[in-house]
Amino acid sequence: MGEFAALIAAFLWALSSIFFSFAGKEIGSSSLNRIRLSFAFIFLIITHTIVFGTPIPLNASLEQWIWLGLSSIIGLVVGDLFLFQSFIMVGPRLAMLVMAIVPVISSLFAWIFLGEQLSFIQMAGISLTIGGIALVILDRNKSHNPIYSDRHKWIGVLFAIGAAIGQAVGLIFAKKGLPPEFSALSGVVIRVIVAVVVVWVFAIMTKQFSKSFIQFRQFPKAIKFAFGGALIGPFLGVWLSLIAVQFAKIGIASTLMALTPIFHLPIGSMLKEKITRQAVVGTIIAMIGVAIIFM
Repeated sequence: MGEFAALIAAFLWALSSIFFSFAGKEIGSSSLNRIRLSFAFIFLIITHTIVFGTPIPLNASLEQWIWLGLSSIIGLVVGDLFLFQSFIMVGPRLAMLVMAIVPVISSLFAWIFLGEQLSFIQMAGISLTIGGIALVILDRNKSHNPIYSDRHKWIGVLFAIGAAIGQAVGLIFAKKGLPPEFSALSGVVIRVIVAVVVVWVFAIMTKQFSKSFIQFRQFPKAIKFAFGGALIGPFLGVWLSLIAVQFAKIGIASTLMALTPIFHLPIGSMLKEKITRQAVVGTIIAMIGVAIIFM
């Protein structure tokens, strides 16, 4: 269950990124982050009430709120903030290439803090998967090669590394707060509640609170894209990602969830993007790595 949930989450994140890219061009990354989390919060509260009869998980312990809350702040708030900033400074190609190291960081942290062990075969599968992802990402946007100063570039790379570390640490903390008997849906409700509170409090502190509401009227098309992306990504995608870390090893789950760039290939093809030989080879290598992990 965990491995398949990770694969589906990766596909949904690839799909949601298309929606978010359209919305972000009009309303900016900060407003988009607040709006998408708010939509996801509404979806989750309604779903949790239908499934469990309460809008929030009343059976969660204080320890679970702490672990999942920390996971949310580090992964959904700080990690995404760093990633968006990296997109701005060095572009998505280089930023996503750096993000491909998340499985390595996750596996290392899981070994240190959770005592999870991976076999040589599994480590080989992870290596192949990361190599395939790197090939595809290196080929993405190859014609788009903006010129950055060295200082600008390295700061952007550092932001991407920070995003990768944030995502990896967020997965570790989520694992600590999700015992097998606890619902992953309840876990994602806690994470998104904490994230929504943090981003809106930060918006108030930086006097950006009213900006998001004004944009609802100014950019209705962008809001529709944000709505669709929130449904697919922060709602369904994050829910499945917690199922993945709950029932699979962190290293394996994070590797499979890192396949998001691979799923961009068929989506890009439908959007009339040129798919090169290098992208196809990278996809085959990554899928071989996934097969080895499943074996």
